[in-house]
Amino acid sequence: MATNELLLGGVFLALLVVIFLLVQVRRAVSTAENGVETDQLTAALSQTLSSMQFSETVSRIEDRAGEIESLHGDFDRLLRAPRERGEFGEVQLEVMLSDHLHPGMYGIREQVVGSKTPDAHIETPDGIVAIDSKFPLDRYEQYLDAENPDVRAEHKEAFRTAVEEQLAKIERDYVSPEKGTTDFAFAYIPSESVYYHLITEEYDLLREYTKRGVQVVSPLTLGHKLELLKTGAQARKLSEEAEAVLDHLTELGAQFEAVEDEWSTLERHIDNASKRADDVDRRFRGLREAFDRIERPSTDLTENETD
Repeated sequence: MATNELLLGGVFLALLVVIFLLVQVRRAVSTAENGVETDQLTAALSQTLSSMQFSETVSRIEDRAGEIESLHGDFDRLLRAPRERGEFGEVQLEVMLSDHLHPGMYGIREQVVGSKTPDAHIETPDGIVAIDSKFPLDRYEQYLDAENPDVRAEHKEAFRTAVEEQLAKIERDYVSPEKGTTDFAFAYIPSESVYYHLITEEYDLLREYTKRGVQVVSPLTLGHKLELLKTGAQARKLSEEAEAVLDHLTELGAQFEAVEDEWSTLERHIDNASKRADDVDRRFRGLREAFDRIERPSTDLTENETD
């Protein structure tokens, strides 16, 4: 960002200098009749450039341009070397996964599909989604660099063959539901231009392998698919939690019904006990009254004898 601002600032300053010089030249020409000499005009322009530090600014711009050119060369060599290019693709893939998914949802270069180790994988409720980032980009570069039409056609066909071989390998290694994968895997291309070439020039090939479970994705399309997978996982989790809550409520309902049955039984027992208690109470009062009647005549007889 700082380099871009410096370059833009230098260009803007250079434009101002050019405009200023044009104004000075116009004034010099307009006053030529008054005897302004060429040497004076040259000296004035030189002094103006010096006072505005134009040469120093141009020098800094040239230095920055050299640094950018060197960086571009390093980056170009990085993308042309197969090993470094592969590492760059894996790093780019890891950054995308960390930006879109939770750490527990994905892994990098882990042996998760039998004895196979994909460049990355995603954990989903339906299984493992493997991602392979290896791709024959050198074949594509040969196709682009070829100037002869016949040679260009040969490189294009060689690129298509290499792509088909890689897609077939991804299908064999990573589309294996019996080994815990989903019914699809991703072939990741870290280049939007190569992806565009494939969907425009080799659409039938991509469509055939999509049916067979291998989806070719670019950084842009992979980002969308990662968001869909994350949303699907979240929806599945919410659904599972809702089912767990429903199961718990069903269990509580069954326990409530059991308690209700026991309470009804206890209530009947209490009611029967209450009725029995009432019967016993009535019988007790009857016996009490009988005893009272027995005691009263004896008392009356004793009182009469005393009299």
